[in-house]
Amino acid sequence: MKLGIVGTGRIAKRFVPEARTVKGIEIETVCNPHRESAKQFAEEMGILNYTYRIEELAEQVDAVYVATPHETHYDYTKAMLMRGKHVLCEKPMVFSRQQAEELFNLAREYNCILMEGIKTAYCPGFQALLEVVGKGEIGRIRDVEACFSRLTSSDMREMKDDRYGGSFTEFGTYTLLPIMKLLGMNEVKTDFWMIPEENGIDGYAKVSVDYGEAIGLSKTGLTVKSEGQLIIAGSEGYIVVQAPWWLTRHFDIRREDPNQREDFDFPYEGQGLRYEIKAFVDKISGIGNNEIGVSPSESIWLADKMESFLKYRETIKIFGKKPI
Repeated sequence: MKLGIVGTGRIAKRFVPEARTVKGIEIETVCNPHRESAKQFAEEMGILNYTYRIEELAEQVDAVYVATPHETHYDYTKAMLMRGKHVLCEKPMVFSRQQAEELFNLAREYNCILMEGIKTAYCPGFQALLEVVGKGEIGRIRDVEACFSRLTSSDMREMKDDRYGGSFTEFGTYTLLPIMKLLGMNEVKTDFWMIPEENGIDGYAKVSVDYGEAIGLSKTGLTVKSEGQLIIAGSEGYIVVQAPWWLTRHFDIRREDPNQREDFDFPYEGQGLRYEIKAFVDKISGIGNNEIGVSPSESIWLADKMESFLKYRETIKIFGKKPI
């Protein structure tokens, strides 16, 4: 399968060597609207072809990996789907429920695979974690708390972009993932909090997802540093996934008796992107377990949460306080 890459930024550079470890896929072309950037990336990464035209890219490949700035994901993904190309799109795929629903409808119409690239969802350790919890090892889940923070320079895109930057748009897809997977998508309500920067973005944000009999808490930060762990609390014990939890290399089950502890270790090769790439290839080929990873309905739920947060953040910008 011939693959094209749209975008030449940080994640695209990590993607190329990861894709080369996966059988059944070959990087054919890279596309950037700035021709020189595409050329430089192709030469640096050893890719044969490059282009600045999305139409030319579509003529050369069977599938694409969209690794452009967040706000451009929708347009590029739609353009590729309407040309009959399978799409693996970086997270967050889009910022509204309507856009997510539209893209998945297009994927069905054009018989294409559309997959949101949340690498944690495809890693062996995270898959094992879901299996352990699903077996009831810690009883009924009452609380899921996930944190992802990174102190970030003020000149980085996620700090400068006053519309789509911020900690939640950058990391919220990750922190919502275990909440969604373990507690579901039928929440009672969702509450947002943030510490704004001068340009109005969230340097730190908390999102509470209330399920009535369980609570999920997402914590994301660009200007605040906290322990990047995942804690799953149940009626018979709890699980700690040590920082950085989104790589899910290790977790342990703990109980009331501190002597009762079970430790689990898992492989995590390279940058971890190879697991989602393999899942993408398998879905296109119609092999493997298609239930692994993020489903269309889950991507739509995540987009809905992004949309709600951005509306909340805009209200903070305008009124300077949390809306009632």
